[in-house]
Amino acid sequence: MKKWIVPIVIVALFLIYAVSARNGLVNKDELVNESWSNVETNYQRRMDLIGNLVNTVKGYANFEQETLIKVIDARSKATSVNIDAANLTPETFERFQQAQGELSNSLSRLLVTIEKYPDLKANTNFLELQNELSRTENRILIARRDYNATVKDYNISVRTFPKNLVASAFGFQKKEMFKSDAGSEKAPKVDFSK
Repeated sequence: MKKWIVPIVIVALFLIYAVSARNGLVNKDELVNESWSNVETNYQRRMDLIGNLVNTVKGYANFEQETLIKVIDARSKATSVNIDAANLTPETFERFQQAQGELSNSLSRLLVTIEKYPDLKANTNFLELQNELSRTENRILIARRDYNATVKDYNISVRTFPKNLVASAFGFQKKEMFKSDAGSEKAPKVDFSK
């Protein structure tokens, strides 16, 4: 009977560790899901503001329609890419990030084009929307940074020994992080000669 006590204690300790490790991974996975929800909430806020911004700009009959159409199309593409935090594969994450990047680029072009319209730039509704959009872009940046920090903590837990054994046994996998857009490492050229 005494020779079975040591193996039983070892197995019991292993089970206690496995349950504790799994519960810790579930907790970290939920934190990643919460962080992802915060990112999506801020992107949705941006989508709503862009819709209001476009409608305000549409009121100016001589505004470049092509620019507006590009923003509307990019917004439509970005809203069509919906992914769940539980299904963040590298491919779906890349599609989501690419759609959001295209929207940011078309929105930047819209804001540059608006510089030619002093009446529009002076419009109170437009100015409020532009300021709110700027604050929302900052909120998105913070939410993405928080998401990356949460994913980093989760990924470290999933990949380090001995939790990696528990993680693989229960199907916990490494999650994707936000990366900078392609070409963002180059400083933009500023030309005031035009």
